[in-house]
Amino acid sequence: MNNTHLKKEKRERRHRKIRSTISGTAKRPRFSVSKTNTAMYLQLIDDVAGKTLVASSTKGVKGATGIERATIAGKDIAKKALAKDIKSVVFDRGGFVYTGKIKAVAEGAREGGLKF
Repeated sequence: MNNTHLKKEKRERRHRKIRSTISGTAKRPRFSVSKTNTAMYLQLIDDVAGKTLVASSTKGVKGATGIERATIAGKDIAKKALAKDIKSVVFDRGGFVYTGKIKAVAEGAREGGLKF
C-alpha cells in the first residue's frame, strides 16, 4: 500500500467516527465540509429529514488564493443560512484536519454570523 491510500483510509476512519456522534436537525443542521483537489463543497444538512438546506462551494470564486476562496465560501453559506433563519450549526469537518482551508471556512462562517 502506498502513502496516499493509507492517508485516505485514515481520513475516512476519522470521518466515520465523527459522524457516529454528530447529527443535524432542522433547527441546528450539520455543517458538512467536503474537500477535493479543485474545490470545497459546503452544505447545511438536516439529517432527520435527509435534506440539504443550504449549499455553497468555492467553484464560482475567481481571483483569490485557496484560503481566501474558502473564507469567501464560508461567509456565503452563512449569509444563505441567515436568510433561511438558521443561526446555529454543528460543524462536521469530514475527517479533515482543522487547519488551512477547513479552518478558513469555519472562520468565514463565524464572521458571517453562524454559531458553532
